Amino acid sequence: MSFVWPGMLLLLLAVPFVIAAYVSLVRQRDHRDQALAAEGFVPSAAAVRRRRLRHIPFAFFLAALIVLLFAFARPQTAVGLPHREGTVILAFDVSNSMKASDLKPTRMDAAKGAARRFVERQPSTIKVGVVAFSGGGFVTQEPTAARADVLAAIDRLSPMGGTSLGQGIFTSINAVARKPVVVDPNATNLDDIDIGYYGSAAVVLLSDGENTSSPDPIELAKLASVAGLRIYPIGLGTARGTVVDIDGFNVATKLDEDTLQQIASISGGTYFNATSASELTKVYDNIDLKVTTEHKETEITFAVTGISVVLLVVGAALSLLWFGRLV
Repeated sequence: MSFVWPGMLLLLLAVPFVIAAYVSLVRQRDHRDQALAAEGFVPSAAAVRRRRLRHIPFAFFLAALIVLLFAFARPQTAVGLPHREGTVILAFDVSNSMKASDLKPTRMDAAKGAARRFVERQPSTIKVGVVAFSGGGFVTQEPTAARADVLAAIDRLSPMGGTSLGQGIFTSINAVARKPVVVDPNATNLDDIDIGYYGSAAVVLLSDGENTSSPDPIELAKLASVAGLRIYPIGLGTARGTVVDIDGFNVATKLDEDTLQQIASISGGTYFNATSASELTKVYDNIDLKVTTEHKETEITFAVTGISVVLLVVGAALSLLWFGRLV
């Protein structure tokens, strides 16, 4: 424990004088009782019993005074304050299939709307980055606590090209690491490569799961797992699917959950199936982010003062109950 105004503790030097004053008062009362006894006024048995308790109220008063003097010094102590911290990468599938309307108004628009609400609800201790991937992957916003920058990056996303889940994961790893990870994403046995550990980070992978190009997303999920990076795939669309117009051609597209479920299982994350925009918002609420306890010096003057008041009230109540007076 420390004090904002430690000099106020000098007031505790007054405590011995308070005790001395109380002892003097008790002696005066004892002399008066002895004088009355000499004249034949003998106290009753009940009065004698109450006299045995007379020091208890004063003990409460004295304790209240000491605690109050401590409060004057404004004590503070290290208090553990739990909070969420870490990095979240929102990895958006921006392939042409995200134009599909089996998730209203479209898969892309539903994902962007829910992502905005997720970002707006995050505490300042959570850094959020944005990755867009189609045939390749690129970081559109480095992880930051600046919510306006993240929201602007989300708003700029638009569908184009094919889908490479592997590139989305690989680019997300780079975004978390804040540096290019020197690994060939097309290699096999990536789970044996040490790229560092990022246990306080998570990737939210928004996709319909229709992977159309390399690298292998399963191998990249293993690499993420070794780095402690959990991936939370969110399946966008419906299993029945729909038809989307791509450059004048009608192309069938539907939600492919198998790969997304494998990615979640391998990386230690959880797969979510967002069947509607409202369900997608609920999914974001279930993303497991790291909770830590930060010890901060917190002033506890109010609590200490409250203890003093309680002691004072108890002492006053006992004194009134037993003796009909406060002192």
